[in-house]
Amino acid sequence: MKEIDIIPIARKKLDRRGISEDWIRETIVSPSQIVDGYGGRKVAHRKYMVGGKEYLLRVVYEEKDRNVVLSAYLTSQINRYWKEEKDED
Repeated sequence: MKEIDIIPIARKKLDRRGISEDWIRETIVSPSQIVDGYGGRKVAHRKYMVGGKEYLLRVVYEEKDRNVVLSAYLTSQINRYWKEEKDED
């Protein structure tokens, strides 16, 4: 498994947003879904319950020799970002 690095500005934002590094690691290692981001970046998705409400954690990272986390945030707009699998008929 690749190591995970969190850039300093992302670490500050995680602290401010109350997102634990454990959640970041869990989301990258065992995502519920990975979608393509801009510029070849990946966005790992995983759902969490916070205060009795379901949120989607989106972790934006680059795959290099290590996974480099650029940003992460929780959103209640799950349907906006969740990609349903398409049936191939």
